Amino acid sequence: MNRRTFIQQGTLASTSLMAPAWLTTTTPSGQILRTIPATGEKIPAIGMGSWLTFDVSSSERASRKEVIKKFVELGGKTIDSSPMYGRSEQVIGELAAELGISEKIWFATKVWTTGESAGKQQIQNSTRFFKTAPTLLQVHNLLDYQTQIKTLRELKENGKIRYIGATHYLNSNHEDLARLIKTESLDFIQVNLSIRSRAAENYLLPLAKDRGVAVIINRPFETGDLFQMVQNKPLPAWASEWGISTWAAFFLKYIISNPCVTCTIPATRQVAHVVENMAAAYGDLPDANARKKMIEYFEK
Repeated sequence: MNRRTFIQQGTLASTSLMAPAWLTTTTPSGQILRTIPATGEKIPAIGMGSWLTFDVSSSERASRKEVIKKFVELGGKTIDSSPMYGRSEQVIGELAAELGISEKIWFATKVWTTGESAGKQQIQNSTRFFKTAPTLLQVHNLLDYQTQIKTLRELKENGKIRYIGATHYLNSNHEDLARLIKTESLDFIQVNLSIRSRAAENYLLPLAKDRGVAVIINRPFETGDLFQMVQNKPLPAWASEWGISTWAAFFLKYIISNPCVTCTIPATRQVAHVVENMAAAYGDLPDANARKKMIEYFEK
């Protein structure tokens, strides 16, 4: 029995939130890793997004270079981008090359256009920007899905990319992603989840886990809105039991403590925030009771 079959035959216990022992592991330094069901490859549970943060001018490149450098120094690997994000792919690729760490980064990006020719051109551009083919290619927001997924499948079958997937960021499109999980052979989905917006936990994430589909979580901070909601609120004393010392870690550990989640991708412009985010990738994860307490405390 391979790993994908094992996952497909498993069920998510809603009360215990137990996962197969091999699904979550740690490095010798204590970094939390999650297993990709399709292959058994392990990646860190905290990655980095690039929406609004890497579409920058030359004057801002130095600060973003430090962000990428610190991210990798702290064990980061997955960086997610898209042609939708302006110059982000190009900036990320060039800065990684300047740092000499391109081979250390697990590049995930997307196709965001209509038409077969335009999609192939975007993929060529992404490969040129990153100096290597992306590890994961996704159909962004399901735009022209039927056309673009054919190209992605062909690239995977020919060994050009390792994984394919589909993304969205709205609760209203969860059923669309669920339908694709049931009918397509996807390696990944990417979907929105936060401690406030938890709809994906009800059905979509357990379905992905049962079908052996890895899950990347976008909008973990809801583009910063969550921090505005707690700006004058202290962390609960019991948060320290789970190695949580910042609200960033509180929000991120809530997400990655769900065993259906493979990776989440908070975006940031600041090195200090990279440090806060990556701290959530280490230490113990909240159990089911603690997750309930986290929701209750946040919603007070």
